[in-house]
Amino acid sequence: MNLERRVDLTNCDREPIHELGHIQDFGALIAITSDWLVAHRSANFAAIAGLDENPEPGSALESLFLPEAANTIRQTAALLVEKDDVERVFDLALFGTEHRFDCALHASGHYTILEIEPHRDDFRGGQLRMLQPVMRKLDDVGDLVAQGQVAAEELRKILGFDRVMLYRFQSDGSGDVVAEAKAEELESFLHLRYPHTDIPRQARALYVRNRFRIIADVDAEPVPIEPGASMDGEPIDLSMSTLRAVSPIHIEYLRNMGVGASLSISIIVDGKLWGLFACHHYSAKTLSYPLRTGAELFSALFSLVVERTLNQTQSNFQRIGQDLHDKLMRAVVGGQSLVESLPELRPIIQRAIPHDGASVFVDGVYQARGSAPSEEEFRALVPMLNAAASSRVIATDRLSEKFPQSAAFPVTAAGAMIIPISRSPRDYFILWRRELRHMVTWAGNPSKPVETGPHGDRLTPRKSFEAWQQSVEGRSAEWTDIELRLAEGLRVTLLEVILRITDEAVQERARAQQQQELLIAELNHRVRNILNLIRGLINQSRHEAIDIEEFTRLIGGRIAALANAHDNITRENWSNASLSDLIDSEADAYLSGKRERLVLQGDEALVSPEAYTVLALVLHEMITNSAKYGALCDQSGSLTIDVACDEAGMTIEWRERGGPPVKPPERRGFGSTIIEKSIPYELNGEAKLEYKLSGVEARFWIPGRYVVCADIDHADRRRAKRETEKSEFATAGAPECVLVVEDSMIIAMDTEECLRQLGVKEVIVDGSVSSALESLKKNRIDLAVVDYNLGSESSERVAAELVALGVPFWLATGYGEMEEKLEEIGAQGLLVKPYGKEELGNILKENKSGSGD
Repeated sequence: MNLERRVDLTNCDREPIHELGHIQDFGALIAITSDWLVAHRSANFAAIAGLDENPEPGSALESLFLPEAANTIRQTAALLVEKDDVERVFDLALFGTEHRFDCALHASGHYTILEIEPHRDDFRGGQLRMLQPVMRKLDDVGDLVAQGQVAAEELRKILGFDRVMLYRFQSDGSGDVVAEAKAEELESFLHLRYPHTDIPRQARALYVRNRFRIIADVDAEPVPIEPGASMDGEPIDLSMSTLRAVSPIHIEYLRNMGVGASLSISIIVDGKLWGLFACHHYSAKTLSYPLRTGAELFSALFSLVVERTLNQTQSNFQRIGQDLHDKLMRAVVGGQSLVESLPELRPIIQRAIPHDGASVFVDGVYQARGSAPSEEEFRALVPMLNAAASSRVIATDRLSEKFPQSAAFPVTAAGAMIIPISRSPRDYFILWRRELRHMVTWAGNPSKPVETGPHGDRLTPRKSFEAWQQSVEGRSAEWTDIELRLAEGLRVTLLEVILRITDEAVQERARAQQQQELLIAELNHRVRNILNLIRGLINQSRHEAIDIEEFTRLIGGRIAALANAHDNITRENWSNASLSDLIDSEADAYLSGKRERLVLQGDEALVSPEAYTVLALVLHEMITNSAKYGALCDQSGSLTIDVACDEAGMTIEWRERGGPPVKPPERRGFGSTIIEKSIPYELNGEAKLEYKLSGVEARFWIPGRYVVCADIDHADRRRAKRETEKSEFATAGAPECVLVVEDSMIIAMDTEECLRQLGVKEVIVDGSVSSALESLKKNRIDLAVVDYNLGSESSERVAAELVALGVPFWLATGYGEMEEKLEEIGAQGLLVKPYGKEELGNILKENKSGSGD
């Protein structure tokens, strides 16, 4: 059966350019085994080395080189640690002749590859000394294109090539010439685009590994490596070789361009191939190895310049993103839905992410502004949209290719940025762009026709590189990487802020469903953060503890501080919480009998949740240190905390007086790290701690974005209310026996502990309907807390029995909409999870007042 071999553009991608079995003729190569025997050598080794004959496979390294040279090669080879390491030795005497050589070594499979080139004197130290002023020039230019032009001009001065181009890759693998330095008589290639097939996929991958590629003479005959394959039949992998021969297709490509020699130097940014310095000379040109190394260093430095410039650009757009967030927040009118807010939101987004139209689709309601599809046209896209990932922004400049249904509105929109803003049901915020017809100027017709030639049927490089224009239709302007990052930030804003605030007054059940999804995602995020934080506390605290009791005390105290902070935040529905509450809770916990010696004065401040937990840990360490070693460890000392709050931020001044003489600690543990570094690191604030002889002093400053100043009267009322609540609870009394029906062991254990702390003498815990009914038969129950969902069964039979026995009970559930069940089941009230000691205390008080005792 005769099978025709398919020849298409993917043939270039499959060509084994790293295993051609040949090298270029300006150097020679030997492959050395692990026991330092010659396994392979290039056919020109003797000619390059000035020897009478080539070394035979199996020859010992010492028989080929001078002893000193052989020892240098061994030592240099020992430095090859990583897979793609290349080590170089310059100006080395190898053979006892007057000739000296530049050498390069790298590992390839089981072999060490040694490449040698005659040492040339075209390298001068002044060429490298040019790098410093060049880098200063680049620092003075903030624009990437201008930086590229400076780099191309300076690199041409160093290398002496006829043309140096800066070639930047696009997302599809094609590339644009964004800067060029050339001889005056040459035509310009500036702004031409080259198709991705000019640099095939495997060549781009090789440019990441081996950043320097020289072709000294396109007309030179390649030199074979002998033998051509190993004993296993495998050719030598020359991926990291400097002398690696060139694909015949690429040689033909260069000849078609009239190029006699070329040089390519990779520009790597964030580990990816960002671009190339592509250098052309119109006759053969060989550069010395030291000079090529200097050029490689130049490219590495320019890569850092590009990376820094891109990072600066990203930082600027992060500020734009923050500004976008702030403006959107100010534009949202309370009570309006996202659909209703679209007219106010779109102009704000337009300034950051240019677009021609915008649509929002929430709860099946569609609204559009500008050039956007009709509701019927959009609904045709919804099934495919719903099949996509729920948390990923989709951006395309070819809408009809990704969503064929969009062919119904080609004039309205050719590109879209689709931002999902919920999970189920799917809601979307979409930015649309119209078709942008434009011309792309290619370096010749990018097609590679199949021709029959000396190598058989294969793709033949184009012979003309004159500017060839292509009209691009059916596409919009591309969405840039920066716009995509802004869209991700916009998605977070819409998810966590706008929907949570603006949808509050519309369709209550739909709003509750959306909020529940957001709560799950937020809870998952916060739980992971808390677990990571606790793990970090455990790992760091173990270095401070001298025994298990000390370790338990340290960890218990720090976790308790986090728990107190969390209680204060949740009491305010995860909004800003009182600083004085935080200080009070720490003082109550660790200053038993010494509370009156702590004076809190100055302003009241409300602190955001993200800063509150940081402050909790810092204040916990400060107060416990004071109670153990500082002014509050004896009977005479005092602690004063002054709080000053304004628009710029909040300052906390800490002064201890009257305690034992203070001296700095000999060892700085994790507690000191928390005090001194948490606020600067996590909040970009300030922390200063001084161990004065008269007492410890500290100053903490929190930026204003984390703080809201409150009047002192408000703080006094809040504190008085809490004291009243404590007093009422203390006199309320507690039932003798409480039944807890809960299938989660952790929740059950926590509920039991809270009830015992509240004064309940006996707590019976059951996790199933049958065990709960059995407990009701055997015990006299005064009150019950019953989880509605117990795995695969509900607790309605337990509720019925409690009603029959006249036992008051509260229904515990994670679903806020269970209120309609209360009357049907006979429960006294609803206990919404997550609940804690305060909520259980309110139940006990309500039960006490309801009983009339």
